[in-house]
Amino acid sequence: MPLHRLIPRFLEKVWGSPTLLPWFPNSTSKIGEVWLEAPSGQPMPLLLKFLFTTERLSVQVHPGDAYARLHHQSNGKTEMWHILRADPGAQLALGLNQTLTAAELRADSESGAIEGKLNWIDARPGETYFVPAGTIHAIGGGLAVCEIQQQSDVTYRLYDYGRPRELHLDRGVEVSDLRKYSPPLAPVGCLAECAYFRTERLVVEKGGAIPADPSRTFWLICIEGPDAGQGWQVDSGTDLIAIPLLGRGVFIKTFVP
Repeated sequence: MPLHRLIPRFLEKVWGSPTLLPWFPNSTSKIGEVWLEAPSGQPMPLLLKFLFTTERLSVQVHPGDAYARLHHQSNGKTEMWHILRADPGAQLALGLNQTLTAAELRADSESGAIEGKLNWIDARPGETYFVPAGTIHAIGGGLAVCEIQQQSDVTYRLYDYGRPRELHLDRGVEVSDLRKYSPPLAPVGCLAECAYFRTERLVVEKGGAIPADPSRTFWLICIEGPDAGQGWQVDSGTDLIAIPLLGRGVFIKTFVP
């Protein structure tokens, strides 16, 4: 079979939300992440997830490949966020609003002053943000996000708003980009593109078929329509594939370049 439905895995988080509609049924617990995984249970080269927030996530940073392999025998973590829903006033932070030294970043993380030195952005549905490894970042409350990332779960917390979770200041400061944030150039013809993934927006009509790529496997995540929340893996070697849809759908399509 060239087409495989992905299996959702629900993870509770202190900052999560019970409101998961229209992508998944609402929950009695605070679900922060829903990972879409291969039915075989084998890791995919990319980690595909939905995020649901009622509170700010920690101020955090991810290492690049070389550092993660040295210290964790893991990939690094470059990711992207596509905003699905944003409550009024919902924000996210990407990078710093000023250049800091390593000592200043550590002191500001310890005191909480780092909150005021982040580059906060008003989030709006339909926007996409690219988050390279080394970029200090935070996701605020009131958001639903589709995230595509390297297959890695290495995260260094710099600040957590007083919540009793471990911080990772030594390594977090070591891998952080300390420069004032400068937005990357917008990619042409796609939502995000880097060495690890290319992500596109795709509209599929009910009963329609989409061109595949015999040379590579790719993944589809329905973000709008009656099939919202569903995901599929399309194997390499396929020329054309019919997605069994209940109706018209807007998709995130992503693959390893």
